[in-house]
Amino acid sequence: MDFLLARGPAGTRAASYAGPLLLSMRLLTFIQLRATVRLPNRLTRRVMARNAAIPPESPAASGGGSRDPESGPLTLSLPEQIAARLSERIIAGAYPPGQRIMEQVVSDEFAVSRGPVREALRLLEKDGLVTILPRRGAQVTSLSIDEVREIFNIRAVLNGLRDRGLAEDPDRARVLPRLEAEVEALARLVREQGAYVETVFRLNRFLNGHTRNGRLRTILSALALQTLRYSRLGLSTESRRRQSIRNWQRLVKAVRDGDGEEAQRAAERRVRDSRDAAIRELEKQGKT
Repeated sequence: MDFLLARGPAGTRAASYAGPLLLSMRLLTFIQLRATVRLPNRLTRRVMARNAAIPPESPAASGGGSRDPESGPLTLSLPEQIAARLSERIIAGAYPPGQRIMEQVVSDEFAVSRGPVREALRLLEKDGLVTILPRRGAQVTSLSIDEVREIFNIRAVLNGLRDRGLAEDPDRARVLPRLEAEVEALARLVREQGAYVETVFRLNRFLNGHTRNGRLRTILSALALQTLRYSRLGLSTESRRRQSIRNWQRLVKAVRDGDGEEAQRAAERRVRDSRDAAIRELEKQGKT
């Protein structure tokens, strides 16, 4: 779907660990999810703009989500649309780590001036997806195995805190039906890597949106995009996806029982299993 037809109104590795909340929208653009959680200000606007473009018959439109009835039609700026398309390619591996992204090539492809392309690349740099180097321009960020390990370790701890908080929340019934439904969907999608990863992201986003810790929510959202390429690697086999489902099922039971400690253990185990599998795949590819 070429959503660039509908135009709206007109670097460093260390920074990649704390990209802005805007990056979650561009991740949603990649997997074409529907918004079901109220998100803050600019992110809500951008999520809803993208969701509005999904036709009713598309797989994403039947993915279990629903539009926020309080939000009207919204649009993305042209740089945001370009950034969304480029992030899609980076996450899917069409632009591998280390590849340069030439402004003029992107400008010619989308029939736009270089100004919006330059701004789109700045957005991706804030997201940690590209690095802009003096006299070399933008290139896809490449993480070493040690850096992948570090980010997954951070995610494991933060997801554990999030899920423990949800399980111990007296109002946890507000998340349980959706959590149960999404985990049941995962069990049905175990043979489909792409759909499985999309559903995992949708579920994590839902849980992020219901944590009462706003800073935790922001950091988790920022880390999601940076690790998606590697999460896909970590869920590349059916046996790994079945292992993942078991950990999600443990979380469902823990939330139902109000067992915060078990919820935390399940979350940490889930992320660390993904970390270990991703690193094994990277090592097979000769990465260091």
